Amino acid sequence: MPSPLVRASDSGCVLPHPGPLPLGEGERSSPLRTSGAAIANQRGLCDSLSQRERAGVRESGHGVLTFSSRLAVCCVVLLCLLGVPLQAEDKDTAAIAKQAIEAYRKGDVGKAIDFATQLTEAAPKQTSGWFLRAQLYVTQRQHAKAVADLSEVIKLEPKSPNGWEARGEAYFKIGKMAESIADFDKFLELVPQQKPHHWQRGIALYYAGRFKDGKEQFEIHQTVNSSDVENAVWHFLCAARADGLESAKKGLIPIEGDSRVPMAQVHQLFGGKAKPADVLAAAQAAPAETRSGEPMFYANLYLGIYFEALGDAKQAREYIFKAAERADQNGYMGDVARVHAEILRKAEKK
Repeated sequence: MPSPLVRASDSGCVLPHPGPLPLGEGERSSPLRTSGAAIANQRGLCDSLSQRERAGVRESGHGVLTFSSRLAVCCVVLLCLLGVPLQAEDKDTAAIAKQAIEAYRKGDVGKAIDFATQLTEAAPKQTSGWFLRAQLYVTQRQHAKAVADLSEVIKLEPKSPNGWEARGEAYFKIGKMAESIADFDKFLELVPQQKPHHWQRGIALYYAGRFKDGKEQFEIHQTVNSSDVENAVWHFLCAARADGLESAKKGLIPIEGDSRVPMAQVHQLFGGKAKPADVLAAAQAAPAETRSGEPMFYANLYLGIYFEALGDAKQAREYIFKAAERADQNGYMGDVARVHAEILRKAEKK
């Protein structure tokens, strides 16, 4: 499941989303209809991509981009493709954008954000600067600030789907499920063919308590992603809440071909054919890091969710918190673990 979301255009540039997909190796793409003239205006920025970054993006359908290359590419391609492109005569704004990219490449995200702020001030009616700064805020887990900037993107381009989806993800990361789902639904209103692919919406529906709707989302996701244990698990979780645990066990989606460790053992666990110790043993025997993420992170996440489904709050908390400790290295599913842990913390305070 962990392949980054890639948005493509007729320019040949692609934008890796900040975070891996949790649900399968297949990539989900949404075309950005950008004119050839607009793309040509930003060709110089696109050309600043290193060969390694270009190669990394092309390979992104089968693995997780590193943190540094992911946003370095994001900075450039956002300016090439997203929203209303900068005009050819806007040389100052192009220079600012390049400075933001270089600051990020040097590891100075604070300075990159400062340059992105200058970009929003120099061209406040261009979506590119707002979207760029929002993505930089996401890397710093300043998701409320990302929401604010993405709201500016949406004001400027309400019919552009990318702002809605990105804001939906940012809302999810601050635990605002109703707002997240509303933005995802708006995205799907604009790009309805993407509904079967929209695993993020299914996860948000689960945390919003809309279990029947979540179950349906994961059922239709199965039609486009048939070899994904995680999809089967999230479907199980929604079904257990909507229809009862025994019904969920009977309706566990059969999966073949998910080679990621420890997904085979996770599926067997939910099917009653393995023990929690089997999941942990498989993860511990695997390399600490793989192209699909950290096996121990996924072991802890799905053990926590498993025990929650069984009603064992103590063990659910133990494993979810362990997963949340590894969140930074595991993209969007790391954010899922972090959000889940925060929900548990808030429940304990009541």
